[in-house]
Amino acid sequence: MSADGTPADEVIIEAHGVGKKFASYRRKATSLKERLIRREQTEADVFWALRDVDIEVRRGETVGLIGPNGSGKSTLLKVLSGILRPNEGTVRVAGRVASLLELGAGFDGELTGRENIYLNAALLGITRTETDTLFDDIVDFSELHQFIDTPVKHYSSGMYVRLGFAVAVHVDPDVLIIDEVLAVGDAAFQKKCLDRIEEFQAQGKTILFVSHSADLVEQLCTRATLLSHGRVIYDGRPGEATNQLSSILGIDTLPSEADALATVSSMVILDPVDGEPLEEFRCGTAALVRAEVLWNEPLRLGAKLSLHFNSPAEHSPIMEVEPLWFKVSPQQVAIGVSHLEWTIQALPDVPGDFSISLGVYTNEELIAHGRIGGIRLSGATPRVVPGALTFSDTDRLTGPPSASSTD
Repeated sequence: MSADGTPADEVIIEAHGVGKKFASYRRKATSLKERLIRREQTEADVFWALRDVDIEVRRGETVGLIGPNGSGKSTLLKVLSGILRPNEGTVRVAGRVASLLELGAGFDGELTGRENIYLNAALLGITRTETDTLFDDIVDFSELHQFIDTPVKHYSSGMYVRLGFAVAVHVDPDVLIIDEVLAVGDAAFQKKCLDRIEEFQAQGKTILFVSHSADLVEQLCTRATLLSHGRVIYDGRPGEATNQLSSILGIDTLPSEADALATVSSMVILDPVDGEPLEEFRCGTAALVRAEVLWNEPLRLGAKLSLHFNSPAEHSPIMEVEPLWFKVSPQQVAIGVSHLEWTIQALPDVPGDFSISLGVYTNEELIAHGRIGGIRLSGATPRVVPGALTFSDTDRLTGPPSASSTD
């Protein structure tokens, strides 16, 4: 059960068969007569931004929506927020929803920051008395004390985000829906927003947001949904979703792979017992990395393979998997595909977020690589870390013994 007594696995956002279309006029009418004649749209005049979208989000989940530009991410958020009505399918969202979508959405430019706080709170169902109580905290969070009585049409993009986010996170929503607005503003305020999101996660709130930052999705999300051309093409582990997005965008190769001597064409991490994809990673348990390497040219010197762990903060490997620098003979790298299964006998007994990278080298040069991101290790063993302590009380203040002291 959650803190408010509701089932922890309750489905709080539910969309089935959702489709949303927009008019896409190839040739605009130039007269009233032509407008009336062309009133009925043909299928060629319609653009489907979403098609056959199914998504369920349970209470307490943080779900990232990712995809190329124009894939339908923002449209889906608007449909789930109730801003747009779907042309097909059904949507159900339980509880109070706070949305922070397009920059300045819901603001009246002629009104001051103070007036817009009350306007936005009212739109979210907050009474004026409640807003009076929250007002100082909202202004403090936004850091806009000096400009709170200035019309928001004079605000910068960063100031818009500060005010909108401050209102959204102070109205105690059940669901927080955020579009790509955290990319606006300085680093200090972005960290402040991320800290508040983590607080929401600790409280069991449901969060749905769009981001183009793979690192942010892998860091914050429990799940990620990948959209392309208005359809869901993957829904699951954040690291796998960002990997598939990189493949779609064509950015999953390194500059050193430009000659295309080889390619890591697929890479997955599986449960070695049942062969199913791993969704949870616990320290000390076994895992199986399965990959395919496509050799585009014969390699006279053969190749070497390396499997290693990276952390988001480190570019160099921080842990390597045995066997170290596995050598492949020239006879084994003829043009074609090699299949490999690399058993990790025990995932590192270190909690945190990691990625696993497979490197293919020849003549000490990286020629291909694969990466599985978003591996969050849990269940580490408590341990004692070596240390030393020097303690001295020679500078302690002296004085009459306290009443509680005894000889």
